[in-house]
Amino acid sequence: MRRLTVILYDLLLLIAILFVATAVLLPLNAGEAFTAQQFFFPIYLLLVSFFFYAWFWTHGGQTLGLRAWKIKVLTLDMKPISWKQALFRFMAAIISWSFFGLGFLWILIDKNQRSWHDHLSQTALFFDTHDTHHYKTPSHKAPK
Repeated sequence: MRRLTVILYDLLLLIAILFVATAVLLPLNAGEAFTAQQFFFPIYLLLVSFFFYAWFWTHGGQTLGLRAWKIKVLTLDMKPISWKQALFRFMAAIISWSFFGLGFLWILIDKNQRSWHDHLSQTALFFDTHDTHHYKTPSHKAPK
């Protein structure tokens, strides 16, 4: 449930950023709405979305939603992820959604509660234990 809430928090912030990104680009299109023939616009929005997530993931491991719920995206050895891993994670998350969210639902059967994009990017979500302020995976104990 925490992960779903994180997704909703981040989605609200991302929508606001996409509105601003569109407003920045509108003057270059004479203030007109973008059409289906203007293929660059969805690519532009996809790039803005990638940089939104990748920046937070590579700089502290937390988006606003992750920070609110005390979760971090880190490598399997609990180090900050690279831009390459962020790209793999982002693209794999799109694939996860494309299959009706099955990549996200995978956490229900995975012994380490990792999604498809966690596996493909060699990353994991780590939860704050509150008592020690160390991060741990959902099914593993915090390091000492």
